[in-house]
Amino acid sequence: MPKSRLALAAVLSLAALVTVACGTTAPTPGAAYGTAPASTVAAPATTSGAPASPATAALTELTVRKTQIGYVLATASGMTVYWYGKDVRGSGKSSCTGGCLAAWPAVTGKPVAAAGVKLSGTLGTITRPGGVVQATYNGYPLYTYVVDVSAGQTLGNGVGGDWHVFTGAALSPSY
Repeated sequence: MPKSRLALAAVLSLAALVTVACGTTAPTPGAAYGTAPASTVAAPATTSGAPASPATAALTELTVRKTQIGYVLATASGMTVYWYGKDVRGSGKSSCTGGCLAAWPAVTGKPVAAAGVKLSGTLGTITRPGGVVQATYNGYPLYTYVVDVSAGQTLGNGVGGDWHVFTGAALSPSY
């Protein structure tokens, strides 16, 4: 089988696993509202061995990246960042756990905007069970999508009607 067909088969197999894990339909790009796992720095443990607090969590840089569907929020490595429609904005909790979290890895650490990036929303954090600090934007916990294997991909946008990118006015009037 040619390499391109093998790569496509691998992506489709991964998409099927993600579908089962999240209980959603197959990934198809959807309308934008308004992240291989993100390369963020894991939150370090404190000297007492306790999980890091948001104040001591490692920083994770967020930026804006141009994609086929417009400018989107992304990690420093260019992986698209998503919000989950089942999360309650500002609740301080994530509804994505277990198999869902395997398909939609949390963006961890205290978020900061990359140099020169102005975001119209507010960056923040929540603390997940186990003490992991997860980045938030406008009160929504942030995730990447394992099916997005290259920077700038937005394959998770619209998956199951629950996963969305931050774009347009949600980022900044200048984008």
